[in-house]
Parts: sequence; structure tokens; C-alpha cells
Amino acid sequence: MELETNRLKVIPCTVDTVQFARNQNYDNGPEISTYLEQLNKDPSLQNWGSWLVVRKLDDIVIGDIGFKGKPDKSGVVEIGYGFLKEYWNNGYATEAVGALFQWALNTSKVKKVIADTMQDNYGSIRVLEKLGMKKVGYIETMIVWELSKQNC
Repeated sequence: MELETNRLKVIPCTVDTVQFARNQNYDNGPEISTYLEQLNKDPSLQNWGSWLVVRKLDDIVIGDIGFKGKPDKSGVVEIGYGFLKEYWNNGYATEAVGALFQWALNTSKVKKVIADTMQDNYGSIRVLEKLGMKKVGYIETMIVWELSKQNC
């Protein structure tokens, strides 16, 4: 499976797709490796973890996005994302995360997507606002966001 936007491909992480990223020396933190370990133990996690964001123009991995596990019993799933700094401020995060939101909210399993971001991470705040997420609270230095299926 692959999601596609005007400029991007969003591809679920598997051993094969991660090798594609490694061949480009892509490293944006431990999330992908951690997810692959979890996926190896529980194949039902497929699509509910890390996804690679690939720029169509040149087939370069520019970031990774994904979920922090499967939806819970009430249909809530948490999303996170990170992009290489040289690709910030181009609308890529909004485009990729929006595609993943749409995919998740179109499944019967998801009723609400949540996220959190640092209070001073203005780029991330702007991405979540553009995607229609609403601030629902604060936990220490974090802002908590949500987007319900009924609000889309």
C-alpha cells in the first residue's frame, strides 16, 4: 500500500522500504527501528507505525510520519512526524500528515486522531492547525491536539 499526494509518496515501513531509506543514509531518529522490532513481534501493527515520506521529484526520503500504535478500543490513534531540516517550510509535513489523517479516518477503526507538540514548536503547531486539529489541553510543556472523524 502507498498513499500519494501531488508531490509525495507516503509508504508504510517494512524491511524492504526501510532498506530503501538506509541506502540514502536516511536517519531521523530511532522510531523506525523501534517500529520494525515491534512489527516483527506483532504483524497486526502493519500500517499503525512508521511511514516514509518520499519526494516524487527525485525519490528522496525527506521524513517519516506515523502512528504510535493501533487505535485503542474507543477508536483513538496518536500521530507523530519528523522531517529532515532541509525540507522544512515547504508544506511537505502538511501534505504528508494530511494524507495519513485521511487514510486513518477513512478506516472503520479510527474515530479520532490525537497529537502533541511542544508549546514553542511553531512549525508543528502551524501544520496541525492547517489540518484542522483543535487544541484540547496542555500537559507540562506540550499542547494536546485532536481531530475527530465527525469534524472532518
